Amino acid sequence: MRSIWNGAISFGLVSIPIKLVNATESHSVSFRQIHTEDGGRIRYRKVCELEDREVAQAEIGKAYEDADGTMIPITDEDLAQLPIPTAKTIEIVAFVLADRIDPLQMDAAYYLSANGVPAAKPYTLLREALKRSQKVAIAKYALRGRERLGMLRVVDDVIAMHGLLWPDEIRVPEGVAPDTNVTVRDKELDLADALMDTLGEVDLADLHDDYREAVEEMITAKASGEHPATSPSPAPGAKVLDLMAALEKSVREAKESRGEEPDAKESDGTETGAKAEVRRISPRATPKQTPGKKSTSTATKKTTTAKKSQSQRQSESPASASASAKKSTRTTKKTTATKSTTTAKKSPAKKATPRKRTA
Repeated sequence: MRSIWNGAISFGLVSIPIKLVNATESHSVSFRQIHTEDGGRIRYRKVCELEDREVAQAEIGKAYEDADGTMIPITDEDLAQLPIPTAKTIEIVAFVLADRIDPLQMDAAYYLSANGVPAAKPYTLLREALKRSQKVAIAKYALRGRERLGMLRVVDDVIAMHGLLWPDEIRVPEGVAPDTNVTVRDKELDLADALMDTLGEVDLADLHDDYREAVEEMITAKASGEHPATSPSPAPGAKVLDLMAALEKSVREAKESRGEEPDAKESDGTETGAKAEVRRISPRATPKQTPGKKSTSTATKKTTTAKKSQSQRQSESPASASASAKKSTRTTKKTTATKSTTTAKKSPAKKATPRKRTA
């Protein structure tokens, strides 16, 4: 790996000579600009506006443009003579827990390599101290014309440094969150948890750039004179009308993609992780009976009783039927006489109401 910066780590009074190496690389496919009519390359040439001619890289320097458009030249010697201790030093200023660092501050990543045999001992000392403390080191360093903030941590047996943005470079997320009040139900959260559990974890080493692979295959096909394979355009996603149904379907599809059998409740559309809501249906009010309906019911009962008595009489012998008829007649007469006597006793004569005299 080619180093991009040489300096030292300042660890108190301990100085560790190091080399800075890029820890990441881009694998994206790069394209050139061409003239579409003849395929000629389109290049950018560096031209001096005053002389109207192209200049070489060795003739190009730095300058600061003032508010009135005046150019103030700045040389590398001017920057090197600045009274900044971090010009050639990564100065450790504190040790903190890793969760104190906001991921939004993360920037470029570098490996710090010990520069020479004498640097091996202090380099190893700092590495082991970071491991045992389970902390990260916060440092300041200067790179590409500006002072920066960095975080040192251990990766395998190497000290790595992440460039950090300064806290005032992180924008406040104003106006980004939804401005409407939304209520999330517990059932929806349960389904979201079930979906998260179904998707589970993944080994990041198994993930790859599908788009880059497709671009490389297309370039290979065109270079060999073949027509590149085309994939069917994805169907437009339907609007989510029911969040619960969308979550349930997502859980089922995630399980099917992993070769798992969906639960019976999931396959028939019943909510996952939540019991179905049962509502009690109130009974209908019983209509009030009118006097006419009551007498009709009584008459029906009497008719039924009469029919039952008649069928019983038909099943009896003729002699028994005759005896029963005589007995029934005597009983009816006796009952009628008794009711008449009782009614006469209970109904006293009504008193005459005197009429009011009118003046």
